Amino acid sequence: MTDLVRSLTENLVCGMQFYGRARPSGEIRDGPAHCLIYCGLNYAAFNAAVLHATLVSGAAHLMRLIEEARDFYEPRGVRWTYWLCDASLDPALVRETPRIFRRYGMHVLTEAPGMVADSLPPGQPLIDVRPVADPPTRVAFARIISATFDIPQPVCAAVYEHERAWRGDMHGYVGYIAGKPVTTAALAEGGGTAGFYSVATLPAYRRKGYAQATMRQALQQCGGPERTVLQSTQAGLKLYEKMGYRAVTTFRVFIA
Repeated sequence: MTDLVRSLTENLVCGMQFYGRARPSGEIRDGPAHCLIYCGLNYAAFNAAVLHATLVSGAAHLMRLIEEARDFYEPRGVRWTYWLCDASLDPALVRETPRIFRRYGMHVLTEAPGMVADSLPPGQPLIDVRPVADPPTRVAFARIISATFDIPQPVCAAVYEHERAWRGDMHGYVGYIAGKPVTTAALAEGGGTAGFYSVATLPAYRRKGYAQATMRQALQQCGGPERTVLQSTQAGLKLYEKMGYRAVTTFRVFIA
């Protein structure tokens, strides 16, 4: 695993820990090989085991890690996901990974390119970007995420509208056009870099450059480093490539 991929992985752990802090019933259990994050709700994407070991030694080692995560989540009666970076696995183990997870009733939910950009390009349009710092901005952030990613509104409200969720290393931003909240972006500081998460735009406002403008202004307001990282959805891949992001690894997400 290169230093760049290690930074990207460590930043992902930092970003996902947001969900473990958001609610009083949440929990974070960080170990030497992976971080287990429980959001306090039965929503798989926010209950995430994230592998951050630089090397998994073989199939038996991976199975022990899956079982450890299973034993953490199953007593809580919730669905969960396991995130792992292919760079942490031997090439032969990469090919075997889907079969190993199937033994535990898990299958691939998505494959997310891990991407890095040395800087964000300047440009228009102008957009009013406000930090998530009060109830109206927290509500706006939750509603945009719900509409964009098809997450039930009560789940988004239960997580993103809590003040405690934003007290750590995650900084949220909402972009406004003519006073209407239309975009979101969040920045996590960890792994020696800044990582973007929850980049979203309401459907009627897409393909106008608002997401890119929000990301750029969020980074300026946060005072983060020029180099940024993210995990892309397939829908956002072309946008990020146009912004100068390049894929350096792949994260696979398995769902129970």
